[in-house]
Amino acid sequence: MTFENLILDKRDGVATITLDRPEAMNALSTQLGRELQDAIVDVENDPDARVLVLTGAGRAFCAGEDVKERPADSAEMKASQTALGKISRGPKSHRWFAETFRGMSKPTIASLNGFAVGQGLSIALACDMRIASAEAKLGAIWTLRGIPPESAGAYLLTQLVGPAVACELIFTGRIVDAGEAKELGMVNRVVPGDELEAATRELATTMAQGAPVAIAVSKMMIYQALESSLEMHGRLDSLGQAYCFNTEDREEGIRSFLEKRPARFTGR
Repeated sequence: MTFENLILDKRDGVATITLDRPEAMNALSTQLGRELQDAIVDVENDPDARVLVLTGAGRAFCAGEDVKERPADSAEMKASQTALGKISRGPKSHRWFAETFRGMSKPTIASLNGFAVGQGLSIALACDMRIASAEAKLGAIWTLRGIPPESAGAYLLTQLVGPAVACELIFTGRIVDAGEAKELGMVNRVVPGDELEAATRELATTMAQGAPVAIAVSKMMIYQALESSLEMHGRLDSLGQAYCFNTEDREEGIRSFLEKRPARFTGR
């Protein structure tokens, strides 16, 4: 599969998607949005790709929807159609990234090299983890453009920072730097810009060497915990344990511990 607006690289169990429209700060055009969906599906269906990293070329991660693609007074704008709405695969297309990343069995990491605003922020927040360059800037800028958050942005942001902080960031649209973003819980860690790629690769490679089935079940349990009772989570806990106890990876985990060597997990 070839792409014109992004780069898909797969190495050592890590698939990296780099948005590659640096001249437009990687704003989501219709074509880039379509290619990004296709690349994510490709990674999701590749058993050799155990971790997905998403980043951007140039000075931005993603500057949101490419509003230059259509004028503000266009029929599409008046109908509240987004660029991703044009490539809809169903009525939930505006939530596609959030639902796909949350439902994906593989860990996802947003490597924030620069600006992540609007829909770009939503995509970053939809990932399981975020590592930010010290130069990164994050912004929930939707109301400054006269619209509410899109692509599950309000949902994702509120889960990370709580309703009061989400209200402040969304109502004002102010840009926060990487340091403040870490304090608020929007990113996991901040590293110098020249160390971002290496730090992201180290984290992704470490997870790619883990037990894929156990990680997939753990991911499901983590997100289910946000929306269920302790009793319901306990049932999922028991089911997850029972399922993983019957895998070859569980046997390998015990064997490698007893033999004092690194585990070699196969995902079976």
